[in-house]
Amino acid sequence: MQKYNFPKDFIWGVATSAYQIEGAYNADGKGENIWDRFTSIPGKIFKNQNGNVACDHYNLYERDIEILEELGIKNYRLSISWARIFPKGYGEVNQQGLDFYKKLINKLIEKGIQPAVTLYHWDLPQHLQDIGGWANKKVVDYFVEYAELMFKEFGNIVPIWITHNEPWVVSILGHAWGVHAPGIKDYKTALQVAHNILLSHGKAVRLYRNMSLKGRIGITLNLSSTYPETDDQKDILAAKVYDGFMNRWFLDAVLKGSYPEDMLKLYSEQRILPEFLEDDMKIISEKIDFLGINYYTRSVLRYDENAYPLKVTMVDLDNPKTDMGWEIYPEGLFDLLINIHKNYGGVDILITENGAAFNDIVNYKGKVVDDYRIDYLYRHLTQAHRAILDGVNLKGYFLWSFLDNFEWAEGYSKRFGIVFIDYKTQKRIIKDSAYWYSNVVKNNGILD
Repeated sequence: MQKYNFPKDFIWGVATSAYQIEGAYNADGKGENIWDRFTSIPGKIFKNQNGNVACDHYNLYERDIEILEELGIKNYRLSISWARIFPKGYGEVNQQGLDFYKKLINKLIEKGIQPAVTLYHWDLPQHLQDIGGWANKKVVDYFVEYAELMFKEFGNIVPIWITHNEPWVVSILGHAWGVHAPGIKDYKTALQVAHNILLSHGKAVRLYRNMSLKGRIGITLNLSSTYPETDDQKDILAAKVYDGFMNRWFLDAVLKGSYPEDMLKLYSEQRILPEFLEDDMKIISEKIDFLGINYYTRSVLRYDENAYPLKVTMVDLDNPKTDMGWEIYPEGLFDLLINIHKNYGGVDILITENGAAFNDIVNYKGKVVDDYRIDYLYRHLTQAHRAILDGVNLKGYFLWSFLDNFEWAEGYSKRFGIVFIDYKTQKRIIKDSAYWYSNVVKNNGILD
């Protein structure tokens, strides 16, 4: 029997986000956010579903914490709904919203579960979108105002802070491709949004330092290892361009204080490059304590003269996939971790999301047998372990997701959770993968 032992201080956790699980979309003074608005537009979301109720975590959080305790999960990544705290995004504080997070965070700590808090997981207050959203630099300052209140309220009890979740998704899916809120399709706006989000990150990190708080702060990027379809030089270049588009644009800015030259040139040639202040880059690259990465699949690319603006097309390989249609490629996680370690100064890394959607069913015994998810997790965790042995400073792993939830444009059609949610009754059923992961946490590793 082989055992994959992880470092003794390794962080094991699970992750969620506010809009995907909380529900209570207009309860207790919460303001409207861009996902409340976007999901109300017919045709934007699978079956026109929305997060109005979701997992009703807002009312059932104590039950959910009981499940975390039962499984022995010691770290829980959650996000705070900005519009629950500031209904307009700034100004008057909604005390009932603040009280909810006080109850939630204090209950977690009481049960010996450490909270890791994400400040922004895509749910911008709609009032701020009405003045231009992240494309408007004023929103950067409103974010810092919101962050300051959160640091004052929870800075002494929350040990891990994440400023933003996946700025690539917010900027590209929300502002270039238009498939996420707010549904804009303009590459120049998307790049402006990405820059302003990174600027707000840097300002929040600087503020955190100035407040002399004792925890750790970083940012979460969704990253993908990129590979050319063939050995043709054009495909090799395509893979490099896509790496610049998805990975290096954000990694270089945060960890090197500059955008990659090849991408600046490409965006400039395509006339989609906004103007940036030189001093912004110093703020964006304010030193972080860790880099959060979300990894689900790799990207295989081919050159395509007609694909705007990158001249790159994703290749769909005939390999096993999750229910999202994403290829299962655990080696991509290893390659990604090694690449970051080598190119970005051995930065401390937390895997802040990794997991898989599958078409789970409750069987006649009332159980959810999800061996395919266990297999996915096993294969990715063994690659993470391999990276640690090769010197990568990987400090923790948060499984996505704790609960089945509202999967953005896919509505409730995709289940990522290790806990099954019956959305009609709000009954929670612990899946086999949860018990398997519970053993991983207990053993600080995998027994093969």
